[in-house]
Amino acid sequence: MIPILQLRTQYAQIQNELEEAVLRVLRSTSYILGQEVQSFEKEFATWVGTEYGVGVGNGTDAIQLAIRALDLKADDEVIVPSFTFVASAGAVALAGSRVVFADVDSDNFALNLDSLRRSITPKTKAVVAVHLYGHPAPIKEIKDICKEHNLYLIEDCAQSTGAMIDGQKVGTFGDMACFSFFPSKNLGGIGDGGMVLTSDPKFYETLQMLRGHGSKVRYYHEILGTNSRLDEVQAAALRVKSRHVDEWNVERRRVAHKYTELLQGTPAIAPCERPGCHHVYHQYTVRVPQRDKLFDYMRENGVGPAIYYPVCLHLQKTFASSGFQLGSLPICEKLQSEVMSLPMFPELTDNEIETVVSVIKSFFKV
Repeated sequence: MIPILQLRTQYAQIQNELEEAVLRVLRSTSYILGQEVQSFEKEFATWVGTEYGVGVGNGTDAIQLAIRALDLKADDEVIVPSFTFVASAGAVALAGSRVVFADVDSDNFALNLDSLRRSITPKTKAVVAVHLYGHPAPIKEIKDICKEHNLYLIEDCAQSTGAMIDGQKVGTFGDMACFSFFPSKNLGGIGDGGMVLTSDPKFYETLQMLRGHGSKVRYYHEILGTNSRLDEVQAAALRVKSRHVDEWNVERRRVAHKYTELLQGTPAIAPCERPGCHHVYHQYTVRVPQRDKLFDYMRENGVGPAIYYPVCLHLQKTFASSGFQLGSLPICEKLQSEVMSLPMFPELTDNEIETVVSVIKSFFKV
């Protein structure tokens, strides 16, 4: 079986570096918010291009704490694309704000600008722009809309570490940017982890308080915070892996370009890369007819694709009270029946890519 993801080869390549980093933490006996976290926060923020980084427990917490840092009221609205992972919207709801779903574009799967504009009301206070699958959202245009309506802009960069627009990395356009270091990500840890980036010193201070029970000084709590801290072991591992993420992204692009070349002449619609954008292919997601039948056929023939995501958020039971129904967001609803992600990781060989595509061609009798 050619899996959707395989981490063993990557681990073998950096095994000595990684294990030494973990041992360094164990030997230090400094396990919470120590030198590894402090160093990684600075290094990652510098690499992306912001002033500050705040390491947190996971990518979901990153979004939740970013929304909480805005100090919104319970009836304030935050616009989120419906075609994304549940955390993009769930974290907003957990932070106490009202989620308003917007439609997406069919080519890059990001917020549709017209749908975004239609979703803005007097109660709208923020927008969460998701750079899905590794392709940048039209963040410059989204930022202009946010400025026009005096809205905060939060970038969800969980799947887009290293992606760029006109040479500028995503995560540097909004008020805050949220990253996940889940093991499957382009820069993935050896467990859960996340970070919020910002260049605003006030947000930086608030985020530090929110992740540590709302205190600047131990046992003196100024706001209601939580316990969400990036672990020292995770930070040490991520410092090692961050030295390789650029080369891994190059290899992801190699895999993607090979897929796109070989899929020509099939009914599969390959992912786009809009002008000025630098896609980092967290996923290589195609749109295909007969998706469910093709999915089963591929698994029967030794290939493990995945479906991200089979049900839009506005149609999920957990958001039933949002007021959205079937037909509310037609592009999202069309995509949920068409998308399928092919195996994608930097170490995927040309032979494996050819095997994946040959199974697709066999199904469609191309």
